[in-house]
Amino acid sequence: MARRIRRPGALDCRAQAILRAVIEEYVKSATPVGSQALVARYHLSVSSATVRNVLADLELAGFLMHPHTSAGRVPTDLGYRYYVESIIDGVPLPPVEQLMIRHQFGQVEYASEHWFRLAATTIASATHAAGLATPAKPVASHVRRVDLVAISDRLASLILVLREGTVKQVLVSLETPADQDTLTSIANRLNARLVDHAAAEIEASLSAETADEDADPLVLRVVERVARTMREFDAATTEEVFSDGLLNVMAAPEFAQSEKLRRVFAALENRVVLGDLVGAVAASGGVHVVIGEENPAAEMREVSLVLASYGRPGHAVGVVGVLGPTRMSYPHAIGTVGFVSGLMNELVEHLYA
Repeated sequence: MARRIRRPGALDCRAQAILRAVIEEYVKSATPVGSQALVARYHLSVSSATVRNVLADLELAGFLMHPHTSAGRVPTDLGYRYYVESIIDGVPLPPVEQLMIRHQFGQVEYASEHWFRLAATTIASATHAAGLATPAKPVASHVRRVDLVAISDRLASLILVLREGTVKQVLVSLETPADQDTLTSIANRLNARLVDHAAAEIEASLSAETADEDADPLVLRVVERVARTMREFDAATTEEVFSDGLLNVMAAPEFAQSEKLRRVFAALENRVVLGDLVGAVAASGGVHVVIGEENPAAEMREVSLVLASYGRPGHAVGVVGVLGPTRMSYPHAIGTVGFVSGLMNELVEHLYA
């Protein structure tokens, strides 16, 4: 997912403290940071001259940059990367926030898309950035329930509920007229046969039934539509990305031009880009941070992503995360995303219990 980046050598404690102070001050102020501000606000126990020398060294190392219009400095992507990997420690969410988020999830029904919307909304609210969530995508989906609803005497709506929580609704044309009682009877028969079956199993049974001259053509047609719908769902890398908090990101000075942000979200809607992100995060485990230029899509080089997978590897995996400017509070974003992904794991486990 992320392009390879140069791993810098270790910084001494003083340089780490000053780099951390620059980043945290810049995250709060969104303005270049000078040596006097650092000495006044961060109790570094060194002179302004010493701070200036360290800032110059950090700039030469590629951790900071010096905008031409200002005497202060701002972090580079490399500086943020060092900060994330070598300076900050894991910061759990405060217990009050954990209880509030857990209570919100406790109000949502199981096997509902409300999970994903709530995950995105919760993350956006907690981080003041954009929250993202994708449904847990199974390697091979399984039937949980089949329903058929008459639209007309030759058209029915097939409602397919998958064990992994997704609901698919497709139209089925009927070669012979069928009323609602007939469709309900067929749905009941299919629920007795297809529950917990994957597409491959359904297709195998369909092949055997097709050879039977006494097989009901209407049943065969519905079973074929169930199998095809599941195959299409399984083939898609990702189904949908739920997002919330777009206005939070638009309020950042980095995105005063809304066109920049529109391109970012257009890139996220690209199934290939999103599929690569989901795959990389699922493979890495834990919380995955992609900073600015590390993003594979050119449109996303001005944002950072903090992502974590949830679900059951090999069965159903989704992603929750934060999208914001590279100038974000990484410790809080990492803590929030890690906690919400843990809650989503609990919900997925309930489905498989």
